[in-house]
Amino acid sequence: MDGKMHKHTFVICAYKESPYLEECVNSLIRQTKKENILIITSTPNPYIEGIAEKYQIRYFVNEGKGGITEDWNFGYKCAKEKCHSDYITIAHQDDVYEKGYLSAVLRSAKQAEHPLIIFGDYYEIRDGQRILKNKILNIKRLMLLPLRIRGLQRSRWVRRRILSFGSPICCPSVTFVTNNLPEVIFENHYRACEDWEAWEKLSGLKGEFVYIPRLIMGHRIHEDSETTAAIGDNKRTAEELEMFCKFWPEWFARLLLRQYSKGQQSNELEQTAK
Repeated sequence: MDGKMHKHTFVICAYKESPYLEECVNSLIRQTKKENILIITSTPNPYIEGIAEKYQIRYFVNEGKGGITEDWNFGYKCAKEKCHSDYITIAHQDDVYEKGYLSAVLRSAKQAEHPLIIFGDYYEIRDGQRILKNKILNIKRLMLLPLRIRGLQRSRWVRRRILSFGSPICCPSVTFVTNNLPEVIFENHYRACEDWEAWEKLSGLKGEFVYIPRLIMGHRIHEDSETTAAIGDNKRTAEELEMFCKFWPEWFARLLLRQYSKGQQSNELEQTAK
């Protein structure tokens, strides 16, 4: 531990040898407001180590159980304990961040009274192209409309009503306000809905879900992503039903699931922008 305090830390969760990792790193280095960056992994290899060395980024290996939530929690813990960060963004290795991402997040945090998470709108990246609008993005933006009103960001009822119809919050766009949150953010039994489960848990806390209604990052959709894999083996559908049942009777949850599952088609690579 270097003992140095970093107000904000980006934690890049790296897995195997992603061809997009260096692009993610560069998007964080180019931020207009400079802060700390870490790389963590549970699959150490010369490629990841080389990226960390090239850009002089601190690098940590999760030697415990590996997996999405395990790596996210490990990275969160590293940023909190080793960098003493007030704000932590868990950056996914395939995604990119607009250069004003961090400035927008910290500005929004300053304007809030008791922020829990700060997140924003995003675009998709498919086959190297920026997709600004499609059916699923439009639906998510519609769901988040109430959070454009600052007073509603602190309403537990509003947050839970939004989440009761699905998860419109893009996980890699989220910055966590560590002083206002529990020690452990993510549970370890989901593969596709682990972020939705976290937002449901945090939605019951006193504080604000701060929403930035502009494009602040790009989320990459590709055939090797964990979301695509989960859809392929139908694991996501079972998890989604479980999540809907946290808010609704099972019979109504199943009705919602039929409609919500259609959104999975948005992860098919052949989809084109509308």
